[in-house]
Amino acid sequence: MTTLNVIVRDTAPTPDACVIWLHGLGADGHDFEPIVPELDLPQGSAIRFIFPHAPKIPVTINGGLPMPAWYDILAMSLEREVDEVQLRASAMAVQALIEQQLAQGIDSRRIVLAGFSQGGAVAYEAALSYPQPLAGLIAMSTYLATADSLQRHDANQYLPVQILHGSRDGVVPELLGERACQTLQQWGLVPEFHSYPMEHSVCAAEIADISRFLRRCLQLQDA
Repeated sequence: MTTLNVIVRDTAPTPDACVIWLHGLGADGHDFEPIVPELDLPQGSAIRFIFPHAPKIPVTINGGLPMPAWYDILAMSLEREVDEVQLRASAMAVQALIEQQLAQGIDSRRIVLAGFSQGGAVAYEAALSYPQPLAGLIAMSTYLATADSLQRHDANQYLPVQILHGSRDGVVPELLGERACQTLQQWGLVPEFHSYPMEHSVCAAEIADISRFLRRCLQLQDA
């Protein structure tokens, strides 16, 4: 299993909560690092933000050129042909990061997984198959690539999930986000879905919604 290189940002000494945030195809852990202050979380909240770097691998849809990727994408059809073995390996690497935080004293119920695009597909797999209850899952402009093969664990059968998507997304159509939401509902989860008039990106309204979700999942209160 790959050991991921990561960027770690603590908002205060001795964090008691953690957010592991996965970037999209071709990016790296620095991509979402600037979002931490924009979340405007309560002053004094001691949260560890972890931004892993995906390894560089050949990506079929980009002519086989190596780039940071959580898994290979074989075809850009609506259904997305992906290398599920690589995706699950990435999910296991993310779960290893969770284990590291548990070893450092952070309760699993104080850990949120977040992911954008490819990173969101890995976050779905990692969170819903994890054998201990997590605090929440944030799925940004992404899709549930392993809907037919995901081995869900009862520990996260009631996991709070937030799905966010741009209505003008030409890379990952909003339909795929809606399908993921419907699948989770069929599994008994109650995801919240937010749509924004944007492309394959992030906007201020979305960041505000993520902030509210984190406040709720991690029980953060203003001083």
